[in-house]
Amino acid sequence: MEQNNSWVLFQGIEIRKEWLNDEWYFSVIDIVGALTDSMDSKDYWYRLKKRELESGGVELSTFCRQLKLLASDGKRYETDCANTEGIFRIIQSIPSPKAEPMKLWLAKVGYERIQEIQDPELAQNRAKSYYELKGYPQDWIEKRLRGIAIRQELTDEWKGREVTEEKEFAILTNEISKTAFGKTVEEYKELKGLKKQNLRDHMTDWELILTMVGEKATTDITKAKDSIGFEECKESAHEGGKIAQDTRKHIEEKTGKPIVSKDNFMHLESRKDKQKKIAQT
Repeated sequence: MEQNNSWVLFQGIEIRKEWLNDEWYFSVIDIVGALTDSMDSKDYWYRLKKRELESGGVELSTFCRQLKLLASDGKRYETDCANTEGIFRIIQSIPSPKAEPMKLWLAKVGYERIQEIQDPELAQNRAKSYYELKGYPQDWIEKRLRGIAIRQELTDEWKGREVTEEKEFAILTNEISKTAFGKTVEEYKELKGLKKQNLRDHMTDWELILTMVGEKATTDITKAKDSIGFEECKESAHEGGKIAQDTRKHIEEKTGKPIVSKDNFMHLESRKDKQKKIAQT
């Protein structure tokens, strides 16, 4: 998929999409049109939902929400849309040869996920390959992978201490970031000129290292204080972030250079796009 502001190109067909609640929602009838030979995607979608129910399956509409999307007449109409997870589930119900490659890919991803659960090292190896293909420096990749492991340890700790909602995870993460760097995750992304990109994929070496310091310190403090619940975990997150903050200020004092930086790796994404275009010509 190739993304732009309000459309996505899927198998040569434009798919309408809308950004909502920090994720993309795609037009279901556009996806149906791309994966079938139907002349009437709306009718196909209606019959697909009906056939799924009659065969004892699920109500596919439960994976959707109505969003106003721009139509060919220049007006916006309520349209069934689904996020990436919902679209993948809907695709599984489409009995079309065009949908088979996607179904095979989903099966492969599912199998790989089971493998990674049994052997977490496989997930690290795949992540390493991903960053290598994008052109990241090897020493940066090692720091990024170590940071992923430390982050996982922290979130696992939170989950075992009555912190379960995604919103609470985001607040705790922002507490560490704001204390350590003086910026929330969104403020940090804005500084680096990022939109939907992962902030950590665009951090410098020192930014990654201090993020690890803050999160590892938070994990250990949370355990030592036996923090239970959101509020207590937030206090521990602040203390962990403060350790990273003190380290950052000490380094800045000795080097005379700020660690919080506008630097990013967007040039790697631009290079990959150019290579992709060249390969397609």
